[in-house]
Amino acid sequence: MASLGNSAEITRLLKAWGRGDSAALDSLTPLVYEQLHRMARRYMRNERPGHTLQATALVNEAFLRLVDIRDLDWTDRTHFFAVCARVMRRILVDHARAQLYAKRGGGAQQVSLTEADGLAAGAEDLITLNDALAELAELDPRQGQIVELKFFSGMTIDEISEVTLLSTATVEREWRSARAWLSDALGK
Repeated sequence: MASLGNSAEITRLLKAWGRGDSAALDSLTPLVYEQLHRMARRYMRNERPGHTLQATALVNEAFLRLVDIRDLDWTDRTHFFAVCARVMRRILVDHARAQLYAKRGGGAQQVSLTEADGLAAGAEDLITLNDALAELAELDPRQGQIVELKFFSGMTIDEISEVTLLSTATVEREWRSARAWLSDALGK
């Protein structure tokens, strides 16, 4: 995540941007770009070889979508990066769905849930996992949020605790429970 030295500056700029200050976005971009690019590279590392999206394109598309968000009250840098992770995930899922539609018309397969660093997801895997995560989030929004923050944005338990205002013990317990539910839901 961003260093502690510029954390306050990032939060200040996020709040100004949220109030409509477009100059704040120009100042914010260089402060967060490298972290967003690291997140995008992490996402792309988990994609199939030969994926048509590149990390830079993913960051750029995420920024375009973020600029269109209105009336979002950014609380701090961690909130910002969590929203960015969600936007990147949606971009990849939309891209995967478009690829399946174009090639085969659909037909996702079952996948097993593994630790985030070990998953090599193809289009079908990503859609299947996304659908299972959406079901989990409907059943238990807190667990859905924790999985999204851990699995898709690569946040640590401590960072998730900070974002969700939950104790680290609660986050760890919910993470274990959510992983077990997803493993069962994915049939593995």
